[in-house]
Amino acid sequence: MNRRLLTILLSAFLIAAVCAFLVWRVVAARLQAVSHQSSTTRVVAAAADLKLGTLITPANLTTIEIGGPLPKGAILKPELAAGRGVVSDIYQGEPILESRLAPVGSGAGLAATIPNGMRACAVKVDEVVGVSGFATPGMRVDVLISGTPPGEQVASAATGPKVKTLLQNIQVLSAGTDIEKDAQGKPQQVQVVNLLVTPDDAEILSLATSQEKIQLVLRNPLDTKISQTPGTVVRNLFADKNPPPVKARTVSAPKPAAPVYTIEILNGATRTDQKFATPGGKQ
Repeated sequence: MNRRLLTILLSAFLIAAVCAFLVWRVVAARLQAVSHQSSTTRVVAAAADLKLGTLITPANLTTIEIGGPLPKGAILKPELAAGRGVVSDIYQGEPILESRLAPVGSGAGLAATIPNGMRACAVKVDEVVGVSGFATPGMRVDVLISGTPPGEQVASAATGPKVKTLLQNIQVLSAGTDIEKDAQGKPQQVQVVNLLVTPDDAEILSLATSQEKIQLVLRNPLDTKISQTPGTVVRNLFADKNPPPVKARTVSAPKPAAPVYTIEILNGATRTDQKFATPGGKQ
């Protein structure tokens, strides 16, 4: 066989082998990616709704299969979730994530949901706030205080009680009812809201609740702006905000001119007229 022809054939076979190998690599990578996407992984999920503060037991857990990449913090073994507290509501069938559970050994209840450096301060509210449902965990509120400032008893007699915004953009940690005794010693239910505050704000809030009346005001969770408010008093509620009417200007009529008198003077053959005006008149 011609040596030149043999060289050409060998070169062609070599190029074809290289091309086939490259095509095989590309196709294998595509097939592997498809197989990864279609594969499922079994993760731990909630067998029933788990409320904030619940201590998870094995009966609360089940497993489900998830296709594709796993959510960040997904738990693969039930024993890693059992015995831990829930720090955020988890619904039935929802995968349980590490971020929704308290650290291992911290237990359950409200204390496990409090971040480091923060405090939970209980505030008694009226039924409008407690029963209306807006003071739910995760909501943001402002705290208003109303009363008579110390040393202003005399001034308040004329102006009335004062209201002022005490704290702003405070997170609601939990809301519920508590049992207290009334003046006759009978037990009664009161609405209680736990607010997540700093230690300094906890002192302020505790003093305010023991001295004056407070009110919670709902705000948009996305609105984090702190407003500077001067406060107001009862007298301002009844103040007339309309401008006083403008009095019409009265234009006085012009005074009539004083009468002018003419005197005829005869001096021999000369005759002249002399005009005289009364006081205030013109000559």
